[in-house]
Amino acid sequence: MTVVDERPTDVPVVDFATSPDRYRHWRVEYDDEVATVVLQVAEDGGIVPGYELKLNSYDLGVDIELHDIVQRLRFEHPEVKAVVLTGGQDRMFCAGANIRMLARSSHAWKVNFCKFTNETRNEIEDATESSGQTWLAAINGTAAGGGYELALACADLVLIDDGSSTVSLPEVPLLGVIPGTGGLTRVVDKRHVRKDRADVFASKAEGFRAGTAVEWGLVDASVPRQRWGEAITERARELASRSSRSGEPGVTLTDLTRTVTDDTIAYSTLTAHLDRSLRRVEIELAGPTAPPPADAAGVLAAGVDYWPLTLARELDDLVLHLRTNEPELGTWVFRTRGSADLVRAYDEQLTALAGDWFVDEVRLLWKRVLKRLDVTSRSLVAVVEPGSCYVGLLLEVALACDRQYMLEGVYEDVDPDAEPAVIELTRASFGAFPMGNGLSRVESRFWGHDDALDAAREATSRPLDAAAADDLGLVTVALDDIDFADELRIALEERASLSPDALTGMEANHRFVGPETTETKIFGRLTVWQNWIFVRPNASGPDGALRRYGSGQRGSFDHDRV
Repeated sequence: MTVVDERPTDVPVVDFATSPDRYRHWRVEYDDEVATVVLQVAEDGGIVPGYELKLNSYDLGVDIELHDIVQRLRFEHPEVKAVVLTGGQDRMFCAGANIRMLARSSHAWKVNFCKFTNETRNEIEDATESSGQTWLAAINGTAAGGGYELALACADLVLIDDGSSTVSLPEVPLLGVIPGTGGLTRVVDKRHVRKDRADVFASKAEGFRAGTAVEWGLVDASVPRQRWGEAITERARELASRSSRSGEPGVTLTDLTRTVTDDTIAYSTLTAHLDRSLRRVEIELAGPTAPPPADAAGVLAAGVDYWPLTLARELDDLVLHLRTNEPELGTWVFRTRGSADLVRAYDEQLTALAGDWFVDEVRLLWKRVLKRLDVTSRSLVAVVEPGSCYVGLLLEVALACDRQYMLEGVYEDVDPDAEPAVIELTRASFGAFPMGNGLSRVESRFWGHDDALDAAREATSRPLDAAAADDLGLVTVALDDIDFADELRIALEERASLSPDALTGMEANHRFVGPETTETKIFGRLTVWQNWIFVRPNASGPDGALRRYGSGQRGSFDHDRV
C-alpha cells in the first residue's frame, strides 16, 4: 500500500495493507501444487504495545497478514491446488487470540477484531469451495480457542498424536466468554459434532487429544509424530489431485495507492469524504473510463488494472479502514458516477467469461467485498441521481444498503438538461454475488414475495427510471427534486441521532432474511452474543475472567442467570 497521508503525524491508523516482504508472523513455502503456510508469531510483534504474543497467539496484525496470504494465493499462485496450514513452534499450533490483548482492548476493538478474523476464515473456506484451493490444517501441537477455530476454517484437519497435543475451545471455563464467533458454530454446523459432545468439549478447558478428537469428529485424522511430515505431504498431494484449478501464470497484487487528508480518502476508483460533524461518510464509486478488454487473454494482461479488480481491492481497503479507524462515522452514503454502458460491458464480461480462472477470482473477490459490506455495522444509504451508473455489479452496492433514495427526473436548478437516473438489473443480480444467507440481494429483498421477485427478473437488462424502480420495489424512496434533497437530509440527520448500538442490532437483523447458514449464525452471534457477553462484569469487570486470566485467580462471577 502506498499511502500519501497529509494529516498530522500523531494520528494513529491501522493499515490493512501488507505484503510478503513485510510479514512478521507468517512464512509461505511453495512446492509445485502445494503451498505451506506457517504461523510463527513474533512475540514482540503486537499491532499495539502492551502485550507479548506468546505461544503462537495472535492479534489483529497477525490476521491482517493471513488475509493478505489468502488473497495472494488465489491471485498470484493459480498453480497452487492445496494449502497446508501449520504452526512453526514445536508442540504448539496456535494458542488463539492473545488474552492480554483482549483484556486490555476496548469493547469495539474486540468485536471488530473478531469480525475481521471470521471474515478471513470465511475467505479460506471460500478458497476451498469456489477456487479449488483446498486448505489442510496440519495441527502439529496444541490448538486452543481461536487457534482451533483457525484450523476449523480448513477443509481437512489432521492432529498430531504425540500424547500431549490437544484441540480445545476453553473460552467458557477459562475466560467467561463464548467461542461463538466461529468455534461452536463450525463444530456443530460444519463438522456435525453431536450437540451433547459439543457441550462437553466446550466446557472442558484442556480439550481432547487425538483419539477422542478423531472419534468425536473434532478432527478428520491423527498421525503419530514419527510419520508426521510424510503423512501431511501425502495428504496434501491427494487433495491437490482432486482440484481442477488452472496452472496459468498468476497476477501480482501490487500496492494500492491511497491519499488521506483530514476529511478525504481517495483511490483511483473511489473517493470518501468524511464529515465528522455529521458523523457521515460520502463515498463515490467511479465507473470505468474505457471498455473492457476484448477477451480472457486481454483481461489477464490487464491484471490488477482490470477495473472490477481495482474497484474491489480499493473498496475492501476503504471498508476495513473506516470500520477500524473511524468508528464515529456511523452513516455511509454511496453514490456512483460514470457510464452505465461501460459498467454493463464489464458486468456482461464477468458473466460471459465464467470459467476462466482469473475472471472467476475477480468475481469471487467482489462477492467477498460485498459480504464484508453486508456485515459492517454502519448505516448504509444509496443515492441514485443523474450521472449514476448503478448497473449489475455496481447495483449490488445499492442493494446492500439499508435504504435507496432515487431522484425522479433531474435537478432542475443545477442541470436541467441532464439524463434522468436509471438503474439496471442484470443476470449477475440473481446469484453471481450471494450474501451470507445464500441468497442474492434481490432474493433477500423480496423474501416471501415471489410475485415481486418474478417481476424483478422480468425487468432484467432493462434500464429502469425512478418510477419503474419504485413500482418494482427496488428503491425505498423516489422523489422529484422539489422534495428529494430535504427528504434525504432529514433521513440522514434522523439516522445519526439514533443509538449506534440499537442500529447495529437492527441492521444485522434486517439484512439477513430467509435461511440460516453457518455464516449468518457466526456473524449474528458475534453481533448479539459477543456484544453482550464481552461487556458483562463476569468477563470484563475488574474481577472478571478476562482480567484475572494468568494471575492464578479464577474470575469472580455473579451467578444469576440474566
